[in-house]
Amino acid sequence: MVKLKNILEKGYLFIILAILYAPIILLFVYSFSNSSNFSFDQGFNFDAYIAIFKSEKSPELWNAIGNTFLIATVSSVIATIMGTFASIGIFNLGKRSRRVVENVNQFPIINSEIVMAVSLMIFFVTFSFPEGYLRLIIAHIAFCTPYVVLNVMPKLEAMDPNIYEAALDLGANPMKAMLKVMIPIISPGIVSGFVMAFLMSMDDFIITQINKGAATGINTLSTYIYSDARVQGLEPFWYAIFSIIFVIILALVLSVNLVKIQKQKQKEAKAK
Repeated sequence: MVKLKNILEKGYLFIILAILYAPIILLFVYSFSNSSNFSFDQGFNFDAYIAIFKSEKSPELWNAIGNTFLIATVSSVIATIMGTFASIGIFNLGKRSRRVVENVNQFPIINSEIVMAVSLMIFFVTFSFPEGYLRLIIAHIAFCTPYVVLNVMPKLEAMDPNIYEAALDLGANPMKAMLKVMIPIISPGIVSGFVMAFLMSMDDFIITQINKGAATGINTLSTYIYSDARVQGLEPFWYAIFSIIFVIILALVLSVNLVKIQKQKQKEAKAK
């Protein structure tokens, strides 16, 4: 009976993992076919990867990639700073006020993205924000900051408040105690918040598409994929790009987790 239970548990886990990762594995495999019809008529090759650099669409593609990383980097850095200090402020509120603010912080996350996109567009038009990078960066900061707060708050709740109080008792002013004591303790949450904000910004399509402005000519990777696929469908080099993005994100996530594991091992070793 116990053996059957173990088989069923492992089988269930295998099915879930297959549903999640089989499409990605197939995408990675077909990126070496240089074909849009999911076949290997031309054999196994790297033509799709070469096309990223030598295709006639390469200049527009790399411009879109550059815009994506520029907007994601600027917005995620600002969102991380704002979200971190906002989390500290929320953490020090009274219980009732803190509960209200935490619920308000979750509205942009649970709200439909199309509603937020249109709301931001109305806001920008009402207050005459110039079209282009400024609108996009502000929009990305607006929807990324709540994710930073969600990552930082658990670290603040797990922190021993006596450490901060001890720093004050030893002569540190509140700002110095926060920067020298509190920030290093919650740094894993800050890093996780930054990574989450960066990935959310890179992945966004609806907010960017609605707020980039038709006359600006600005495209991120997601909006360029949409405009290109509408005309000719997904060309083979897109499978190569998707595969590269997946590998980069996987490496980033693994690196963050490995750093966390290493720090945890160091703490356990010191405790022993």
